[in-house]
Amino acid sequence: MNDLINIIFSEVNLVLTCLLLLLVVYWILTMVSGIDFDLDVDVDIDVDVDADAGIEGGNMDFQDVSNAEVDKDTVVGKRRQPLKWWQVFLIYFNFVGLPFMFTFTCWVFVWWFITVFTTSLTHSYDSSFGFLIMILAFIPALIITKVITTPFKNFFKNLNKDGDKAVDYIGRRGVMLSTVSEEKMGNAEVVIDGNSYNIYVKSLDGSTIAYHQEILIINKSKDNNYFLVQIYN
Repeated sequence: MNDLINIIFSEVNLVLTCLLLLLVVYWILTMVSGIDFDLDVDVDIDVDVDADAGIEGGNMDFQDVSNAEVDKDTVVGKRRQPLKWWQVFLIYFNFVGLPFMFTFTCWVFVWWFITVFTTSLTHSYDSSFGFLIMILAFIPALIITKVITTPFKNFFKNLNKDGDKAVDYIGRRGVMLSTVSEEKMGNAEVVIDGNSYNIYVKSLDGSTIAYHQEILIINKSKDNNYFLVQIYN
């Protein structure tokens, strides 16, 4: 048992082990806190370069990353130019079409398992050769992750196969979850019929709206990526 622990937390495997442990803690907190595993997040990869990670509004928090499902048809259909290499990469290895954190967790686990198993067999978990194995394991881990996660596409797609009734946010009140001003965007929480929704918002006139201020949703952006809001008086 001690030998296994020494291998898992060896110099070569320490980084991936810590990352995997963080992901385990994240999923435990997700289940305990009851965070919605929302699959209906509209993510548009075809945005300006200054947007963070290509996610709508360029202001994505940790919860959004875990829940975001990027639809391949949306990505390809909205573009007028060929996809960039990193977009093709995300689509091909199922980081698009499935909740990002689901695919990411599978990939890290597979990468960790291959590295630990191989370095254990070769007794290279504390040598330069072990680091080479870890780096090379990056590629087969992606391939195996694609194979493992592909069957889940239909599962997640059919979770809401009947569709949900569209929520009308215009005219609703909400509470800011971050501070926005000028062109900076943020998140807000809106409670409708007892259900809590997290939406992307931008100040209607560019004025500063502080964290936890109550807001009124005025309109939706032309690209349907965020809502224009003002302070509720």
